[in-house]
Amino acid sequence: MERAAPTTGHATVPDAIILDRDGLDALIAALRGDGYAVIGPRVRDGAIVLDPVETADDLPWGLIDEQDGGRYRLMPGDANTAFSHTAFSHTVGPQSWKRHLYPPRQTLWTGRRDGRGFTVETPADPAPRHAFLGVRACDLAAMAVQDRVFGVAPHEGRSAGQERFTDSGYAARRAAAFIVAVNCGRAGGTCFCDSMGTGPKAAGGYDLALTELPGTELPGRGAPAFLAEAGSAAGAALLARLPGRVAGPEDRAAADAAVGNACAGMGRAMVPDAGPLLARNLEHPRWAEVAARCLSCANCTMVCPTCFCTTVEDTTDLSGDHVERWRRWDSCFTVDFSYIHGGSLRQSGLSRYRQWMTHKLSSWWEQFGTSGCTGCGRCITWCPVGIDITEEARAIHDSEGRG
Repeated sequence: MERAAPTTGHATVPDAIILDRDGLDALIAALRGDGYAVIGPRVRDGAIVLDPVETADDLPWGLIDEQDGGRYRLMPGDANTAFSHTAFSHTVGPQSWKRHLYPPRQTLWTGRRDGRGFTVETPADPAPRHAFLGVRACDLAAMAVQDRVFGVAPHEGRSAGQERFTDSGYAARRAAAFIVAVNCGRAGGTCFCDSMGTGPKAAGGYDLALTELPGTELPGRGAPAFLAEAGSAAGAALLARLPGRVAGPEDRAAADAAVGNACAGMGRAMVPDAGPLLARNLEHPRWAEVAARCLSCANCTMVCPTCFCTTVEDTTDLSGDHVERWRRWDSCFTVDFSYIHGGSLRQSGLSRYRQWMTHKLSSWWEQFGTSGCTGCGRCITWCPVGIDITEEARAIHDSEGRG
């Protein structure tokens, strides 16, 4: 979803300021005071999760993550590095913002029988006012992808008549969200957003963007400074209310250097032109090799910030007078997902993995005019056997070169 360029009623209001830790606390307080429930990164069960945040103290200060294929570990930042006292030096965890915009379970409608007939009602609750704090560039890109999937943003190949297929629940939650992005100053072992053109710096779609400057420490509990930039009119209005000094050229240079550090530290890279590559290799023997390792557990689709497969369930009470229809997340890795009369279309693990990967990197372009992958690396980290989407694409790419 496009955000308007920042404007204010006063030309003297800066579009970027420097915040200290207390300023970050003031940002959270201001959002809460405006009626937003602030959701941000917190530590729970040994991982970074997206939970309610009340003050800056709730953030995972001084923690970094170690990620690789099938491996995730949180640990303190090395005391000899700048990451030992930062708030956002971790990368992405197992949850994405999708769970707040497109919840895992949603009530579609309820029906009641009154003796003479029945009534059907759809949920009428207003969308929650959420402020998302700490949205990474790859997840901002994922939101933009889902905007196209759910009909919020137009794209090539979509006719004007298709506007009626907009997911109204998603659209309402999306419109009600205030987004505070965080530009990455450190990349994880499974990150590859740079090769997908989706990060590590947010290109747009946010109200405010923060860049943590580990080398620019300010007074106040040893915390680093934050370059805060407005990306919308609402963001500029909030920025004008925060305590901080006007950002100078040296601050912007420090922010660029931080993002450059993340670019240099990418743990993975996707091969160029992966979409056409996979489209012409649907019978490649590599599919059988990866299928032999795949457990069809659906972890990759559950942690993916763009996957949108769902199923529908109907439930009734014992009296038979009340019925509910629910939509819940599903996965193309389950046998039943492709079931039609007579059986499942994709009965083998090979066909299901190929469907997921080729849809994500290839046919998604035909449907929505973009890739379905934003390079967050979650599918690699949270695969129990460490299957790596970049490795599989590269294996097919390299075999063509040898041929």
